[in-house]
Amino acid sequence: MSTVRPTGRTVAAAALAFVLTAGLAACASSDKDSAAAESSVGTVTVGTQAKGIAKPTELKVDKQQSIADQVPDAIKADGKLRIGIGALPTGFPPLAFVGDDDKTITGAEPDLGRLVAAVLGLKPEFSNDTWDNLFVGIESGKTEVGFSNITVTEQRKEKYDFASYRQDNLGFAVKAGNTWNFDKNYQNLAGLKVAVGAGTNQEKILVAWQDKLKAEGKNLEIKYFADTPNTFKAIVSGQIDAYFGPNPGIAFQISTTQGTADAVRNAGVYSGAGETQQGLIAATTKKDNGLVKALADAINYLIQNGQYKQWLDAYNLDTEAVNTSQANPPGLPKSNS
Repeated sequence: MSTVRPTGRTVAAAALAFVLTAGLAACASSDKDSAAAESSVGTVTVGTQAKGIAKPTELKVDKQQSIADQVPDAIKADGKLRIGIGALPTGFPPLAFVGDDDKTITGAEPDLGRLVAAVLGLKPEFSNDTWDNLFVGIESGKTEVGFSNITVTEQRKEKYDFASYRQDNLGFAVKAGNTWNFDKNYQNLAGLKVAVGAGTNQEKILVAWQDKLKAEGKNLEIKYFADTPNTFKAIVSGQIDAYFGPNPGIAFQISTTQGTADAVRNAGVYSGAGETQQGLIAATTKKDNGLVKALADAINYLIQNGQYKQWLDAYNLDTEAVNTSQANPPGLPKSNS
């Protein structure tokens, strides 16, 4: 992510069953037929019915007219903010997954989209798709902004504008009891079998390390699985040594498997932007469509008024907080992307 390929960009078999039946977030009303019916005027409830995935928190969020006025007329004309999520096929808790009505998208990423939409005075409308089609939707205008753990990269900035909202950290998951640690040293990967999501930022980083090790006469075997639940099953069965993926998903997996036979632990983190730069996750919109400043200002309003911290706390993501949202901040260099 890092770019989550919410793959979506995450759970072992028992946890997966739990997630797929989890309640939809941000739904304060009993009407489950529409994602827009989830909160009363002036409030957004994050983490509702998440059954332990998040702490339900009702937040007061009023429309900020000065920020709403920055939204281009073409986008606000229908009164909606069309939000893209790339969480198919299985979701990626705690960031994005399907609620207990089997269709409403919930999690930390869509909940932030709901908060931003409230600041802009717009009704959030979600489109959940595969990772690749998430970007197709943004480029085609099907959606107006993506909230899907998307890493800012200099290459992506050629097509998209970004408003940052969270640090991009990757992590290594290993079976509990495995004493291996990454220690921010790629040479420690020598001789291991490591899984990663195809087409993700973390895959590019891992492949680069594989190339370095090969040049040193060492081997790193990269493995791919259809989804993250199968990846974690491979960890606990010993089929692979580790999984390199988005840190929030690993933290969630740790919390849901602690004390069970499927328990895993975090063996080290790494910035999605590499050794010398802190990676950033951002709301992503089509380049030059005029929306990015309004998005950044809306996020900064949430930061300054406390709703942002409450949102992070609800999902136990407080360690990934940013001090301010930046429009088009420095991204992952092209040399690393």
